[in-house]
Amino acid sequence: MNRRTFMKNIAGGVAVLGASTGVTRASNENSTAESGGGTDAGGGSGGGGSTTYTIQMVTEDGEYYFDPVGLHVDPGDTVEWVLESGDHSATAYAESNQAEQRIPADASGFDSGLLEETGASFSYTFEAEGTYDYFCSPHKQLGMVGRVVCGDPGGPAEEGAIPNEPGSGLMPGSGDIVEAGSLSYPYVPSGGSSGSLPWQFWAAAGGLGTAVVAMVSKYDRASGRYSE
Repeated sequence: MNRRTFMKNIAGGVAVLGASTGVTRASNENSTAESGGGTDAGGGSGGGGSTTYTIQMVTEDGEYYFDPVGLHVDPGDTVEWVLESGDHSATAYAESNQAEQRIPADASGFDSGLLEETGASFSYTFEAEGTYDYFCSPHKQLGMVGRVVCGDPGGPAEEGAIPNEPGSGLMPGSGDIVEAGSLSYPYVPSGGSSGSLPWQFWAAAGGLGTAVVAMVSKYDRASGRYSE
């Protein structure tokens, strides 16, 4: 059994626990939601002295994800989330979205609302430097999360792991994002010596239960993917 099938089975179990399906639409002065296409995932196109990047929102083979899952931008750059398949949102971890604050304090809490038509898009221009964590409202508990670093990492997102809700996913490290510029899905973090699992794994697995954690731990350790 490959890791994708294994994790899909776990996601199905988590869904039984009750994935949230509520979506709110928050007003945002520098964001827009509209129907239309975009550039390739992670690709940038210059315009007006800034760059526009595209992140795809995808449902595929029982998985729900943003691609790229980690992206580095500069102040003034714009990110456009484009719906490739399924029904998704791009919602900031922000108090204005009834979520833990994980974006810079002086940044607005963007929320696309639920996008349902293929090709629909939502854009947000990043002004404040720092780390921005976000999620898909219907699929956060199934691991659909992402991170954008604007300029230098910083802010509440750097102070701890994402909330330990079932299936909250692995968030790419900000340093890795800055170094790579763009990290495609699936994100597999590097680990420490002796095949140890990274702290992001334990944060994500916190709500899954001891038995599931043990199975996933054994499976991933055997795979060697966290070994140096």
